Amino acid sequence: MNAPTIIAGLIVLVVFVAIVGRGIYNKRHGRGGCSCGGNCGSCGGCGGCHE
Repeated sequence: MNAPTIIAGLIVLVVFVAIVGRGIYNKRHGRGGCSCGGNCGSCGGCGGCHE
């Protein structure tokens, strides 16, 4: 493996970890995965992301 391959792999890894970390942070702070901002009572698609 050469340096550019390792650097590209590390960049992909950092982006992946950041996305997963942000999802965990949002989940712990009560933010939903949909675009209604956690206030699903006013969301027309509430049944699609919450049971």
